[in-house]
Amino acid sequence: MSAILDAESARLVEKIAAIAAAGVDWVQIREKDLGARQLAELAREAITRVPSTRVIVNDRVDVAIAEGAGGAHLGEAGLPVADVVRWVKLATSGHSGSDRVDKLLFSLGTSNDFLVGASCHSLEDAKAAMRDGADYIFFGPVFATPSKAKFGKPQGVKKLASVCGAVSVPVIAIGGVTLANAGECIAAGAAGIAAIRLFQDAADPAQIVSTLKN
Repeated sequence: MSAILDAESARLVEKIAAIAAAGVDWVQIREKDLGARQLAELAREAITRVPSTRVIVNDRVDVAIAEGAGGAHLGEAGLPVADVVRWVKLATSGHSGSDRVDKLLFSLGTSNDFLVGASCHSLEDAKAAMRDGADYIFFGPVFATPSKAKFGKPQGVKKLASVCGAVSVPVIAIGGVTLANAGECIAAGAAGIAAIRLFQDAADPAQIVSTLKN
């Protein structure tokens, strides 16, 4: 464990390592209260500890790129999806025509594996994100959850199904997802589920992941 990390970040890395070992496909780092340097240190340590799990950094595209993350997830108030997708495509094409872009995205090299995702809270948002080039979409909140209360009432499984049927990119259901209702999201067409408390509060993450995948 890096001596640079503070105690809270060190505990979070240990949790990330445990959840990754349990078999989750992706881990999203969304520590919005951290400064760029602290976030970079956290992302770097997490990526080092879980080399077989895709690590996505929330909003901070610069940190995601600098630390070699598997992608960046853009919130509604973040950078425009179209701009980020364009930067990534220019960088991976090998002929960006811009020294500034080359310097910013040099660590992407020639890989096309860097994903750009977007949070969406309506069918219109989802269609726009797809049109702008998002590789995947988070849609929610599907169910009631304190962390997503600011986005209004739960969208519900029917709206989730509408979004899944209207876009051609993977849709990840988020917001109040539990073991009891995760199956409803998959039945509605979601490619997967995302959750905070379901994994962070789990006494046995491996059992949670095993149950979800079965």
